[in-house]
Amino acid sequence: MRARLATAVDAEAFASVVRAVADERRWIATEPPVDVAAFSERARTSLDGGDVLWVLESDIGDVVGTLGLHRSKAVGVVSLGMCIVAEARGRGGGHLLLEAAMAWLADSDLHKVELEVWPDNATAIALYARYGFEVEGIRRDHYRRKDGALRSALIMARPLT
Repeated sequence: MRARLATAVDAEAFASVVRAVADERRWIATEPPVDVAAFSERARTSLDGGDVLWVLESDIGDVVGTLGLHRSKAVGVVSLGMCIVAEARGRGGGHLLLEAAMAWLADSDLHKVELEVWPDNATAIALYARYGFEVEGIRRDHYRRKDGALRSALIMARPLT
């Protein structure tokens, strides 16, 4: 596997990964159905707007994971979002994506990276902690799901200075 910066050409594959992970209804805030064409256009717009996206490729070149750094409303802060399809998890792809993102961030003028993660996603929380992210708080019952359920999210962040 390898992580590389995404381009507009990768937008549909990027969206397809998000759709596959959203279909699991467990790991990410995005819920199905994901309109791949519309999400692809959002990814292209995101790239055009200055966000930085990576894709994780399998050994045969299929896109199996994504990581995005998205501008936040706070100057100097970006929000990180990441997902990997089920069949590619547990093979070091999360490390590859985070290594690429952290190297890019080290050369940036940003001062902080933040993310949100479901409190029951222990694997992701441990991975983020290995990269220096710390829990800053919790958004209790913050996200209403399509089925009406409320989800909490941990807020994790890492200073970059």
